[in-house]
Amino acid sequence: MSPAAFRPRAHTTATYTPSIEKGRPVLQGLLAIDFLAKEVLGWAQAMPKFSGDLVKYVQTFLERTYERCRTSYMEAVLEKQSYMLIGRHDIEKLMRLDPASSCLPNPLGKSNVVNDASAATEIESELGELFLNLRPIKQENLIRDDNKLILLASLSDSLEYVADSIERLAQTTLRTSNQEVNGKSLPSFADDYRKLAIDCLKVLRVEMQLETIFHMQEMTNREYLEDEDAEEPDDFLISLTAQITRRDEEMAPFVAGIKRNYIFGGICSIAANASIKALADMKSINLFGVQQICRNSIALEQALAAIPSIDSEAVQQRLDHVRTYYELLNMPFEALLAFITEHDHVFTAAEYANLLKVQVPGREIPPDAQERVSEILFL
Repeated sequence: MSPAAFRPRAHTTATYTPSIEKGRPVLQGLLAIDFLAKEVLGWAQAMPKFSGDLVKYVQTFLERTYERCRTSYMEAVLEKQSYMLIGRHDIEKLMRLDPASSCLPNPLGKSNVVNDASAATEIESELGELFLNLRPIKQENLIRDDNKLILLASLSDSLEYVADSIERLAQTTLRTSNQEVNGKSLPSFADDYRKLAIDCLKVLRVEMQLETIFHMQEMTNREYLEDEDAEEPDDFLISLTAQITRRDEEMAPFVAGIKRNYIFGGICSIAANASIKALADMKSINLFGVQQICRNSIALEQALAAIPSIDSEAVQQRLDHVRTYYELLNMPFEALLAFITEHDHVFTAAEYANLLKVQVPGREIPPDAQERVSEILFL
């Protein structure tokens, strides 16, 4: 089969359809192997005498097609940070436990997902810390070619389609399908196809999180001491939101809504954490600077809320948290102290300490400020 059979076709429909008849965009090469497998296994059932050879024939083609898909995948991800990270034991384990993974096409993985809300928040926060500790993210370690990302999205859906099809075939041709060739049966091929489909989605999710960090790390390279109120978000934020919108539109025909949510759903918490952590690296910030950071978070919220499958309420909650944090810098010290007394668990002790350390023109902080805050937090 030609390489073109494993490349996504230019797609005219704006949204994904799960039905092949209505135009589900399964890669031509995988559609052909699915048709071939159904035909030949049908013959195997009709001609039991030749079933062994016919099943071997199907399995050989499934193996070759899998290798071709794996090669396409590797060409897109080789030497890229997202690919290396999903193979890291600590990250792989956390991603498997992350409730976001419940949408992945893996019946075995679903049982590992954590359903407890506080444990889920902890997992998300732990993953976020691991990713933020990788700063500075370098541009050359990211998949900058949108065509490669579209390929990964399309490959994932196509592999999942064939995996489901093989599984159904294995059930209807039970006796012949369990024959092993080189230690592999039809169900084990379905597992291989599905695992590669999952890896494509994981790379896309981590890629969008790393892109977010790459853009957000610019916060620490600029001073938020503005002379006037800017009307636009920061350039790095405009660039990030444009990228999110463009990539979502480009991938929309190739992946189901729930998978789009998985790919783009990790951006918000990373951006919120990066914004709050950025204050620790700032020496000073003024009122206009605070407004600018709030404007950035509103622009990001609008871009994410525009993705149909994203939980816009959760996004708003997260980014409201960032705005609340920076708006505390506009308060006189005594008012800030009163806020901490009433909301001691809203932010961490380190986050409250950073609010005191940064210089805000016109705000007076007493010498014993840190001690007084510590008394409240550690009562």
